[in-house]
Amino acid sequence: MEGRSEGWFETKEMDIRSMPSSRHASLPYRVGVPPKQNFWTEFSSTVKETFFSDDPLHSFKDQSRSRKFVLGVQAVFPILEWGKRYNLKKFKGDLIAGLTIASLCIPQDIGYSKLANLSPQYGLYSSFVPPMVYALMGSSRDIAIGPVAVVSLLLGTLLQNEIDPIKHPLEYRRLAFTATFFAGITQATLGILRLGFLIDFLSHAAVVGFMGGAAITIALQQLKGFLGIKNFTKKTDIISVMQSIFSSAYHGWNWPTIVIAAAFLVFLLVAKYIGKKKKKLFWVPAIAPLVSVVLSTFFVYITHAEKKGVQIVKHIEKGINPASVSEIYFTGDYLLKGVRIGLVAGIIALTEAVAIGRTFAGMKDYQIDGNKEMVALGAMNIAGSMTSCYVATGSFSRSAVNYMAGCQTAISNIVMSVVVFLTLQFFTPLFKYTPNAILSSIIISAVIGLIDYNAAVLIWKIDKFDFIACMGAFFGVVFASVEIGLLIAVSISFAKLLLQVTRPRTAILGKIPRTNVYRNIQQYPEASKVPGVVIVRVDSAIYFSNSNYIKERILRWLTAEEEQLTAAGLPKIQFLIIEMSPVTDIDTSGIHALEELLRTLQKRDVELVLANPGPVVMDKVHASKLASLIGEEKIFLTVADAIQTCSPKFAEEV
Repeated sequence: MEGRSEGWFETKEMDIRSMPSSRHASLPYRVGVPPKQNFWTEFSSTVKETFFSDDPLHSFKDQSRSRKFVLGVQAVFPILEWGKRYNLKKFKGDLIAGLTIASLCIPQDIGYSKLANLSPQYGLYSSFVPPMVYALMGSSRDIAIGPVAVVSLLLGTLLQNEIDPIKHPLEYRRLAFTATFFAGITQATLGILRLGFLIDFLSHAAVVGFMGGAAITIALQQLKGFLGIKNFTKKTDIISVMQSIFSSAYHGWNWPTIVIAAAFLVFLLVAKYIGKKKKKLFWVPAIAPLVSVVLSTFFVYITHAEKKGVQIVKHIEKGINPASVSEIYFTGDYLLKGVRIGLVAGIIALTEAVAIGRTFAGMKDYQIDGNKEMVALGAMNIAGSMTSCYVATGSFSRSAVNYMAGCQTAISNIVMSVVVFLTLQFFTPLFKYTPNAILSSIIISAVIGLIDYNAAVLIWKIDKFDFIACMGAFFGVVFASVEIGLLIAVSISFAKLLLQVTRPRTAILGKIPRTNVYRNIQQYPEASKVPGVVIVRVDSAIYFSNSNYIKERILRWLTAEEEQLTAAGLPKIQFLIIEMSPVTDIDTSGIHALEELLRTLQKRDVELVLANPGPVVMDKVHASKLASLIGEEKIFLTVADAIQTCSPKFAEEV
């Protein structure tokens, strides 16, 4: 090692043409080449970091076989792990939270089932079995499980594109169960294969826009029940809906219905405002929907408002979930349709649930395992599809109420399920005279919270391209359809990703006064350029998708600098230094691009210098022999070291 270092120093001192002066006091520290790893070690390390970055098997190390079995069971059913520490104090918190979210979920479930074009009982079914399964397998303490507005609308829209729910209700219901089954399969598969990072491809901005557009669409759809219109368009775009509303204005609107809906909508919004202003009164907006249902049902019953055109629920099937395994399409034409719908609905449901789980876990300072969450959500939807449920996921409004009500564990979901069970078993006949208008008011008041104005404004301030993605998804949902809006959201998210990968940022660096630090001259205008040297920083990995652009962009920077020097009558550029700290990786196309850049620079009598290449880059630069082409003596640890050698006069003056 000592002889090797001496040879390198001799080469550095003898390279008179490339190094104008050797007056610096000490030679720069050499950039290290990482020790060579064998292929299997490198491959297994990459796979582990990609799919097992959280080291899920860490707790299994150095454990006996019986202990590993116990840990394995607890990994699948976390309730067995935290259940040992469960006590009466925690149960009190869960009991209050469970009863509170049950009062919110029952009227919401009846309304959301209508969004999915299903009978009211299927919404209640979906708040009975799935929450029970999740409580056993989920890792979030705060998330409240059940049907949600966006997924219900998405599912209903996609299903009715295939089957008319009025003409063929049985086939429609079977396709709904099939889609739910494959939604669960999709979610569980993503979790088991550790592919949870795939849902991150739907950017936050796109989700904000999609949710806001879906909220507008859902609210518009509820105007059918709000205004008492019998003949309403099946389309979801705003133009078709508004045409349907105004064409019914003179003969289709029912004024008793409008009075009921408007009065209780005001009541619900006031209750929500009170809960927002005074956190201790969180229970007011939580019980307001159930109070509205009780009061409106009693009002319709004593006044016989149904005889004046007020539409009512009429009948909700009594009893718990019937088995529906035999109704799932495992063969035939509807199988692939169920798979396609389930895939879309499953991913959207997953995105919402994981986001909610992470939000509340951060607020309470605990960790959730995203992949375990996916498995739990998948298992509950698979079980749900076999027990007459449609796609369930985490509800933000219910989860917020659950959190504020003081929930301690997922037992609050079990409490809610028990209340729903009792409702199905004994109380469904009481909903016979519940007006559809009150369900519309409940849904409208619930989805208003999905329109996040503040987030949209913040997105505009931070990133204009993100704002385009947000608005693209929003207008796609509002003016076209839910699936078009979703497609736009995904497309713009991918477009942004591709743009950032194929067109990475580069910058010209200058020296910050009174330091040895070199930074972007656009960010620091006071930074001074080094005479005869151009310093370019590349702010991304160099891959096949961007290598040609990076090479051409560096040459454009060089050409622009040379033109300025020629116009000012100053000496030409002698060195091009590429600051490679942000370059985390490089592939064969990137190496080839640097080789081409080197040849072009040699023709222009400019020398190529690299500063601070990372271990992965350095390894590949040596393996490809690029290091010998550039010259070992022209690869430096820092830009300051490179300047000290390439322009020692400037270094001494500064």
